[in-house]
Amino acid sequence: MTDNLFLASLTRISPFADRLPGIEPRPRSTWKTGDYVVIELAGSVRSQNVELANGRMAEARGGDRIIGALGERAATLESVGSWQAIGDDGEVNMLTAAGLIGRITSRSALMPPPNPARLLGHAVLDGQHVTMADLVPAPSGASFDIPVVLIIGTSMSSGKTVAGQAIIRMLKQRGHRVVGAKLTGAGRYRDVVSWADAGADAVFDFVDGGLPSSIVNEGEYRRALGVVLDRIADCEPDVVVVEAGASPLEPYNGTVVLEELGSVLRFTLLAASDPYAVSGVMSAFDLRPHVVTGVAASTSAGIDLIVKMTGLPAINVLDVADHARLDGLLADALR
Repeated sequence: MTDNLFLASLTRISPFADRLPGIEPRPRSTWKTGDYVVIELAGSVRSQNVELANGRMAEARGGDRIIGALGERAATLESVGSWQAIGDDGEVNMLTAAGLIGRITSRSALMPPPNPARLLGHAVLDGQHVTMADLVPAPSGASFDIPVVLIIGTSMSSGKTVAGQAIIRMLKQRGHRVVGAKLTGAGRYRDVVSWADAGADAVFDFVDGGLPSSIVNEGEYRRALGVVLDRIADCEPDVVVVEAGASPLEPYNGTVVLEELGSVLRFTLLAASDPYAVSGVMSAFDLRPHVVTGVAASTSAGIDLIVKMTGLPAINVLDVADHARLDGLLADALR
């Protein structure tokens, strides 16, 4: 943060911490996903949470400015929006606290109304507007042959990140060098930061590949994914814990992750928000996970129903008594 200017966490791959950009309006025809832009909160709004480049949360108020990036979000339980929905009036919203900028087009009744803000213009250095994808290298195209533990979910907020924390701790206790990576979703840094706190030797997400969210065309996503996989390989881990945010059925390119990592998958955990959703994901992707956890496995009743419907083991990762069983399943898969 500089005076009343906040650098949202999507700017963490940018040079803005050392060199603040100028602000220039750009023709709408030149806008694209990942363009860094500057917005100003309306004067009478309530405070706006802003996630900073280190993952810490800060509070912005009316009149404060925020640098974020144009992008899209399609959250099933919170809000939907896109930069392409921004009208001629220039009104925008923060689609996530990380600085994902667009216009909200749909939101859950459980969410408060979004704070209005005004688009001031694009972030400019040396006369050029700065775009996330331009700040990362091209992928090397090298093969990726590191064992992967994949965590997928039936929806957002199903328990994927918490499961990842538990798995990383178990792998570290076994002496493994571990990298954590969130490969799909909408920009937030907190999830991968929590994996670093759990002991991961390094963490990455799609922002490191130059994307504000993974809602982009497949070719663009594969390019960004290649960049991230290169970064992971450079760390020479023994195992990679990967989260595919949201669910593979949503427009976040989760199916591409399954395709790209299929040959190195050693263990798949499905975090479910509801026992009945487990069967839906298994059927849609012809996928049989090693274990089910998440909100659906919060009680013995949920666990019993999952086992009855699918025949899969189900574990409550919030129950320390269940950790030995999960650790055993992991060890068998990675042996």
